[in-house]
Amino acid sequence: MAKAKKKQAKASQDFSKYIRWFWILFSGGILTVILIFLAASWGWLGEMPDHTQLENPKTHLATEIISADGETLGKFYFNDNRTPVGYDDLSQHLVDALIATEDARFHEHSGIDARGTLRAFAFLGKRGGASTISQQLARQLFIGVRSKKLDKYTQKIKEWVIATRLERQYTKEEIMAQYFNIYDFGNNGDGIRSASRIYFDKEPIDLDIKEAAMLVGMFVNSSLYNPRRNSVGVKNRRNVVLSQMEKYGYITETIKDSLQKTDLDLNYTPQSHRDGIATYFRGYLSGFMKDWINKNPKPDGTKYSLYNDGLKIYTTIDSRMQKYAEDAVQQHMPRLQAEFFHQNTPDRNPTAPFLDLTKGAIDTLLRNSMRQSERRRHMKYDLKKTDKEIEASFYKPVQMTVFEWKDGKPSERDTIMKPIDSIRYYKSFLRPGMMSMNPQTGHVKAWVGGMNYRHFQYDMVKQGKRQIGSTFKPLVYATAIDQLHLSPCDEFPDTPFCIEANKHGNVKEWCPKNSGGDNDYGGNRTLKNALANSVNTITARLIDKVGPQTVVDLARKLGIESDIPPVPSIALGTPDLSVYEMVGAYSTFANKGVYTKPVMVTSIEDKNGTILYQFTPETNDVLSEETAYVTVKLMEGVTQSGSGARLRTKGADAYRPDYREVVTGYPYEFENPIAGKTGTTQNQSDGWFMGMVPNLVTGVWVGGEERSIHFKSITYGQGAAMALPIWGVYMKSCYADETLNISKADFEEPTNLSILVDCSKAKDKTVIDDGSDAIPDDLDFN
Repeated sequence: MAKAKKKQAKASQDFSKYIRWFWILFSGGILTVILIFLAASWGWLGEMPDHTQLENPKTHLATEIISADGETLGKFYFNDNRTPVGYDDLSQHLVDALIATEDARFHEHSGIDARGTLRAFAFLGKRGGASTISQQLARQLFIGVRSKKLDKYTQKIKEWVIATRLERQYTKEEIMAQYFNIYDFGNNGDGIRSASRIYFDKEPIDLDIKEAAMLVGMFVNSSLYNPRRNSVGVKNRRNVVLSQMEKYGYITETIKDSLQKTDLDLNYTPQSHRDGIATYFRGYLSGFMKDWINKNPKPDGTKYSLYNDGLKIYTTIDSRMQKYAEDAVQQHMPRLQAEFFHQNTPDRNPTAPFLDLTKGAIDTLLRNSMRQSERRRHMKYDLKKTDKEIEASFYKPVQMTVFEWKDGKPSERDTIMKPIDSIRYYKSFLRPGMMSMNPQTGHVKAWVGGMNYRHFQYDMVKQGKRQIGSTFKPLVYATAIDQLHLSPCDEFPDTPFCIEANKHGNVKEWCPKNSGGDNDYGGNRTLKNALANSVNTITARLIDKVGPQTVVDLARKLGIESDIPPVPSIALGTPDLSVYEMVGAYSTFANKGVYTKPVMVTSIEDKNGTILYQFTPETNDVLSEETAYVTVKLMEGVTQSGSGARLRTKGADAYRPDYREVVTGYPYEFENPIAGKTGTTQNQSDGWFMGMVPNLVTGVWVGGEERSIHFKSITYGQGAAMALPIWGVYMKSCYADETLNISKADFEEPTNLSILVDCSKAKDKTVIDDGSDAIPDDLDFN
């Protein structure tokens, strides 16, 4: 019995030894885990983010360009097209789908899901992983892609530590928003806002159930589940998310079954620097911002990054008006271009698209364009090719994608062409430039520098400068009204006129002709009639009375910075000016004689909403209110009985078929007061129209890249046919949108108006006004 007791005591000792070892090992394991986590938190397993980094994780944020009506016009970014949104900007469907699919106990844990972790260990991950949304966010922000080597375990430990820190630092809603903002959804869809706009052209808060389910489904692997390359796989993955949403009670089984049968219904809207709305304006804005960044460093002395610092640029552009402007250009230009191509077929014009140039002159022109091309720059400076190799490459056919108008819309086609021939091909396209501005505030509302930024990047609003033709005449008339107190009803003889040599800087005698030639003279004309019909001789008489230098001085006060020589011929529009300058100048007349410098940017904010820049209006009193008003009344005559009268008429297509075929949108039938001026330069190289209503001034130019590219005749080559239709279509759209409040009222008359503007009240005069708009405004420099 003693022996039995001895064995029992020994067994008890052995058992207690096992218990003791169990507790030693268990405690050691717990201690080891604690030490591992402490080591990770102390940075012994690799660098860990500190408190500051957790508060401000380093993510690249795109700079956002915001319109006056709160829409995103575009972004500046290198690789990350990311614009963060807050939790309140997320659709509830997004939140529900993410929780149901990725972390069902998201609101219950503190960064680590213990139940999920134990399940993952017990079943070796076969019944799902254990990564919480907080852990996945930690990985995205601070860990990166997991290694397949042994250190993947230390990476997992670091995820756990960072996840618990994130939970202490942020609310659940903030963690959710950060997770949506950090993920790359592919196709430049960095973050949920970019992704929702690119795949569905919606803001995140507007996503419906199936759209939210598709995007959440992409979290597992956006490269594999790319809707553009793997629509079947993405649809299957979306349906898994819908099943999870039904499993956890976010949607009913009926809704799940119904939605799983539907297609993805993508509305793919790519976002790049060369696509989207207001591309030419964004091109201008890039230069503006680079200049601002150079002059305005951060408080620590470093420079802001236009592409990574998440700046917000608030602009004056109205997205609705910008769209109407772009639509007007795209309605008119294909039809105008079709007529231009028709007139320049090889049998009609062997030197197409050039007119009046010899073969030698054309070859020289093309070679000069070749030397200025981006292709040559790339080959010479990037590829280090010799000049001989570069020139030879221009005469070898290569595959390329070129621009074309197809079915009235901008398009592209693949072709094989010699680069030198592609230069000639692109020169055959007529180009537009258009800007629209509120004259009282100076806010630029629309900016269209061309018809397709991807293929024609030269901006014809501010970069491009062309001869302005008769659109310069109102400046001469305004100077004469200001200096001589003239009335629109005052008459001048419509007879040949010369300014003698050595007067006003003339080297020789200057004798401008009217557009109709030697037979286009006779009697007297009022100033109103003369401007309406662009009578050159009367404009010449006015500049002779006031002197060219006085007109140049006025132009400078009107914001025109380009060179204008003080010679008499400027009266007929010989200077090269930009649409930007012309709109600013004309706005002074609509703004009662006060010049307001055009404004494009109202403020700039950093990613935290701190205001870094706020514009200050720049104004200048240039003309008296009376002079400005009288000039406006003169220009109203252009749309009442002159070259702009087609804005009001109807029925001209009965005897002028080109009105309907080429002049898009005719008839316009405007009944409200409109002041304006058409302009056509020598040989129809440039067509202009400047149009004004009390709270909107818009300028339009259309022409070829070279002055030798133009219509043969005035029929299609005048400003009233090339440029005015764009203004007409644009304004019809603006008036149709009543939310814009574009004025239809009269221009406000000054309180003390001493100059007669209503010629029907004038006595002892003869008004010659045949009501015809057939007299085009042309230039003759003989």
